[in-house]
Amino acid sequence: QVQLVESGGGLVQAGGSLRLSCVASGSILRVNTMGWYRQAPGKQRESVATITSGGSTNYVDSVKGRFTISRDNAKKTVYLQMNSLKPEDTAIYYCNAAIMTLGLTSNYWGKGTQVTVSS
Repeated sequence: QVQLVESGGGLVQAGGSLRLSCVASGSILRVNTMGWYRQAPGKQRESVATITSGGSTNYVDSVKGRFTISRDNAKKTVYLQMNSLKPEDTAIYYCNAAIMTLGLTSNYWGKGTQVTVSS
């Protein structure tokens, strides 16, 4: 059984910073692309940032220059450093990973962590 567990969310004032972490555990052969998604109330879930196993990154335009995604392959962990936070960044942030188990690659989601940015 594969699990993704996020941590690091919370309440912060506009302009502040938070660092999210997500650890993958279970019978894992390989972790491929990992990413962070978010869903604000009344809105669709959107991709925030992704990172391949080789370290190539991609960001949604609204967070470029403010957020940084990184990963530690040995720890099967992905991070999201969020700086200069804005109220519009308020959302539930979900970790996502493409994980190979017993030769089968599937997409997994964490349960999410709340990020609230006050003005």
